[in-house]
Amino acid sequence: MTETPRTQLTLAQVEATARAVHAGQTDKAGRPYAEHLRAVAEGVRARGGDEEQIAAAWLHDAVEDEALSPEWLREAGLSSRTKDIVLAVTKRTGEPPEAYAARILATPGALLVKEADLAHNADPARLAVLDADTRKRLTEKYARMRVLLGLVR
Repeated sequence: MTETPRTQLTLAQVEATARAVHAGQTDKAGRPYAEHLRAVAEGVRARGGDEEQIAAAWLHDAVEDEALSPEWLREAGLSSRTKDIVLAVTKRTGEPPEAYAARILATPGALLVKEADLAHNADPARLAVLDADTRKRLTEKYARMRVLLGLVR
């Protein structure tokens, strides 16, 4: 029995899917989550990422946030590389940061997506609207991940 090839999703369809499944979700500052997804996708594009990485950027939190299931991702009309990147940047419950960073580093293309994600998460303007304790905790968390990923200058 021959498997019928799936139609590949266009980047516009990936964006629309990501926006739809995260509709109503907000970030820690109460902003629409789609703003973060757009910023990460644009950050990947600005860093020279290709369409597969940009698609992964749009979907980078979808499985972790349970907005999409792992089964949906497995069956989606996306390249294996895009799926691998999404899974690489999906933090698992109870996973040590070192294991998470190692998986990102071992997956071709994932580091660029995570770098764009960290850059937006650590944006001083974005952090400034958070309470002091949350801002401090997140700043330390993002700095540690940058070290683990070798992104420290």
